[in-house]
Amino acid sequence: MNSATSCLELCLRFFSIGHGDEVITSAYTYSASCSVICHVGATPVLVDTAENSFEMDYNSLLKAITSKTKAIIPVDIGGRLCNYEKIFQIVNIKKNVFSPNNSIQALLGRVLVLADAAHSFGAFIKKKENLIVSGSIADFTVFSFHAVKNLTTAEGGALTWKSLEGLDDEEVYNKFMLMSLHGQSKDAFSKLKLSSWEYDIKLLGYKCNMTDISASIGLAQLQRYKNILKKRKNIINLYNKLLSKEFTLLNHFDSESHSSGHLFCVRLDGKDEDFRNLVIEEMGKNNIATNVHYKPLPMHTAYKNLGFKIKDFPNAYNVYKNEITLPLYNTLEEEDVVFVVETLKKSVKSLNRRRN
Repeated sequence: MNSATSCLELCLRFFSIGHGDEVITSAYTYSASCSVICHVGATPVLVDTAENSFEMDYNSLLKAITSKTKAIIPVDIGGRLCNYEKIFQIVNIKKNVFSPNNSIQALLGRVLVLADAAHSFGAFIKKKENLIVSGSIADFTVFSFHAVKNLTTAEGGALTWKSLEGLDDEEVYNKFMLMSLHGQSKDAFSKLKLSSWEYDIKLLGYKCNMTDISASIGLAQLQRYKNILKKRKNIINLYNKLLSKEFTLLNHFDSESHSSGHLFCVRLDGKDEDFRNLVIEEMGKNNIATNVHYKPLPMHTAYKNLGFKIKDFPNAYNVYKNEITLPLYNTLEEEDVVFVVETLKKSVKSLNRRRN
């Protein structure tokens, strides 16, 4: 489709999730993970992160599920997969309170797990000799191919799903194709074939298909994606080597979980929001662009207007207040990484001296 956001929204609509329903997601994410819940008329329920973690608190997730809960949208921050094994344990524990509104929800028989995998295309979990890849773990998974993502189509996204007994995959595919292109029974190319103009509008769909130009870019990117992932892993390993003794870093790789290496997130331990922002300014003076992933949703005006308060999400705030995202892209060279690290360390030391 044209974005991961469209994929999220159409998946909620596919399950007829709307007014009177609740959908749970993390307070520590970008707006797209949550705004789609509001777009379909459902009520967003935000869950705090675990202490000193980018992932939602799974104990809080368990408590947040009610008879109104129809879906959970976990978020793979930075390219690292959430603990989907734990999430599925939770939704199965809560099967007894699940109240389906329609036949497809009844077929699933529990809360839908809809993964926001905008960052994790190419990530996987290794269990003995088995590789379990992002896109095959959650019930439905959405990917982003936006310009800043590891694999880009300039603007775009994709939706994958696991087969569900009693639900034909071809029917699922056709329904999403209809929803994403006005409900039209034929695409424009098919209509241009000789004597094939006739078509039907089968439902009142949307306009969020991926363009052919975007798809062609994506196909070329796919051919080089293994090398892209390898390069990003090498950059992360170098950052880890140079920074791990002084800072807390998002763990991208361990014996089981292998990230797509989308973001390099660093925490300035013991520092506050003001200090972090000054570090960003110092890095900028040296022509190094950094970022923050993420400002928790309850800190934004739109979510304050919905009644959310950041004081109710202390763990998310504590991660946010001293997180800084360092440059991570495919053309970054070893000397660039060294320069970024040296500048970060000098900036922190300089600011510490000023404060002392």
